[in-house]
Amino acid sequence: LLLRISQPGVKLMIVILQPNADEQSPAYQKVMDYLRTLSDVTLQQHQVRGTEKTLTEIYLLGDTHKLDQAMIESFEAVERVIRIAEEYRILGRHSDQFRVSGFHYNGVEFSQDNCHIVAGLCAVDNPKNVETMLKALQAHGQVCTRMGAYKPRTNPYSFQGHGRDCLPWVFELAGKYGIKVIAMEVTHEKHIEEINEALHATGNPTGVMLQIGTRNTQNFELLKAVGRQRVFPVLFKRGYGVSLNESLNAAEYLASEGTSNVIFCLRGMKSSASSPHRNMVDAGQVPAVKRLTRMPVCVDPSHSVGTRERSSDQILDVAHAAAQGLVAGANMVLVDFHPDPAHALVDGPQALLMAELPKFLDDMQASHEFYQRRKNIWA
Repeated sequence: LLLRISQPGVKLMIVILQPNADEQSPAYQKVMDYLRTLSDVTLQQHQVRGTEKTLTEIYLLGDTHKLDQAMIESFEAVERVIRIAEEYRILGRHSDQFRVSGFHYNGVEFSQDNCHIVAGLCAVDNPKNVETMLKALQAHGQVCTRMGAYKPRTNPYSFQGHGRDCLPWVFELAGKYGIKVIAMEVTHEKHIEEINEALHATGNPTGVMLQIGTRNTQNFELLKAVGRQRVFPVLFKRGYGVSLNESLNAAEYLASEGTSNVIFCLRGMKSSASSPHRNMVDAGQVPAVKRLTRMPVCVDPSHSVGTRERSSDQILDVAHAAAQGLVAGANMVLVDFHPDPAHALVDGPQALLMAELPKFLDDMQASHEFYQRRKNIWA
């Protein structure tokens, strides 16, 4: 049924019920009885579960343009009704500032209001370096990391990642150090199965957020496969050579298949004008993504900047790019660290040092707090 939402000509309206609506209550039954009488309209129920309340959304698909929105909103059990625009039908905000954004996964909240620093190895190399990274994150109160097991590379002779072989010990080490969520790129449908199997075999010591890399932004068959699974949330990276609108529509493929727990990542745009950086930093579009969609927004300064260069103020360009994203309202920073960057198997020149982790975390906290003060100024 979700597939029908993305088909041309299918109109959509969302009826949002009062929080914690009781399906057995007369008020609930009354509105559902009415909705079932509507001709040429199909109903689909979807629940958004938070820590304190559950919201029930009823999707009305079909000939909805003739429906009386005020009439539906008059029911006691209905909080409000949203008419959906053509684009980003599920992930879109649709001018509704009160629509729930984000999700909870493995005890961690990801929303458009909070912030997580996801620091780690771009590519898993050996247990020693992974353990050093995870131990340092635990010591600084962090519960998220990035660990690349599958690495698509431009050069076919470059290191492609350890793949499924490293998953068991990576997951076990994550559990040992209290890591709740690992961002891990997948490039093939079979990788989802391998991650699921490894988590099960190790007793589910941690959680995984599937990452769609920029090279696969428009790999629609992969997006459909990732969207069909219901276990893992998704970190979706913007395509480096396509427009923001094209990337947001690509993210909608995930939701149209059933997975709407998606974080959108701005990772820089490929452009000759980006020099001396690796890519053109696109953190200025953070507020645009938050305005257009319900997705939390991530920035990836490591792949935007691509170096360890410092400005005249002695602050790393990577830290400047990350702070720009957070000051603009970003909810996540995906950043490369490594215990020994000179011997890293992937992207060593852009990795930050372990000794820089405390000051980076302090800088990011200050940047997020500054954004919160900015919100109060403009309120």
